Amino acid sequence: MDRTERFYKIEHLIRSRGCVSFAELIEALEVSPATLKRDLAYLRERLDAPIEYDAGANGYRFGQQWRGGKHELPGVWFNEAELHALLTMQQMLAGLDEQGVVGRHLQPMFDKITGMLGVDAAEADELRRRVRLIGTARRRVASDSFETVGSAVVKRRRLAIRYRKKRDGAASEREVSPQRLVHHRHAWYLDAWCHASDAYRRFALDGIEAATLLDAEAKAVPLAELEAELDQGYGIFAGGRPQQAELVFSAESAAWVSREEWHPAQRSEFLPDGRWRLHLPYVDDTELLMDLLRHAGQVEVVAPPALREAYARRLRQAVQAL
Repeated sequence: MDRTERFYKIEHLIRSRGCVSFAELIEALEVSPATLKRDLAYLRERLDAPIEYDAGANGYRFGQQWRGGKHELPGVWFNEAELHALLTMQQMLAGLDEQGVVGRHLQPMFDKITGMLGVDAAEADELRRRVRLIGTARRRVASDSFETVGSAVVKRRRLAIRYRKKRDGAASEREVSPQRLVHHRHAWYLDAWCHASDAYRRFALDGIEAATLLDAEAKAVPLAELEAELDQGYGIFAGGRPQQAELVFSAESAAWVSREEWHPAQRSEFLPDGRWRLHLPYVDDTELLMDLLRHAGQVEVVAPPALREAYARRLRQAVQAL
């Protein structure tokens, strides 16, 4: 068994028997005395396991405060590959948690994971640096607002927020029932039931200037209903009647674009000449036009006419700006 499994075995034997001798541990784990000594020292010094040697009973037991209790060694059920995956997840989380709002609460857990791998802080940092997330145009969110909103989502409590719209800068005071947090293209959003509008709304967290957790319970809504209302559009834009876009990509770009998912409900097919036709729903064309412009010269907007004209207008504007 690997070291992680030995940690679990030691903890299980002590809990089930109350006191276990050194010889019994050697026999159960099938390791050398030196290895067992290292394991016991590691459990006590790095994982804070309350294991004590009882000279009278000639064995190891939990400290008095844990006897008969439910002490668990954190994370001992993970093997080495899973621990490496968790350290990778820490780096990915850091890419989303730029200001350390969530990370500082999880750091003690990740310190334990580092300890279970048997590496020091420098080695753990080297492991994490093997994963890099590159992000641009990140939108910063005040840490206190993020924590308040996150708490409201988890605790199912209402929020009082002051929200400023991006388009016209208008500010409003609202009471909302948070439903879920959404991360999209380096920005965080809150999906909520707005009691002022009596409807679902999606709020950009960087537009929330103040947030106060209320005592009232959040309005309970079925997740399927929330998804039907807010997940039908393209990208982050939601609310409204979906339209169907028909796009045809050149044979040159089809090789890689056909591997992308533009929308979970998309339909696509290859045409006889190698081009790729894509049908997808959208509510607001803002984000869709941004993505189409990345493929300028390689994509034709077939339908609907309004989207085709909006795309052509953006192309003309781009040429005029040269």
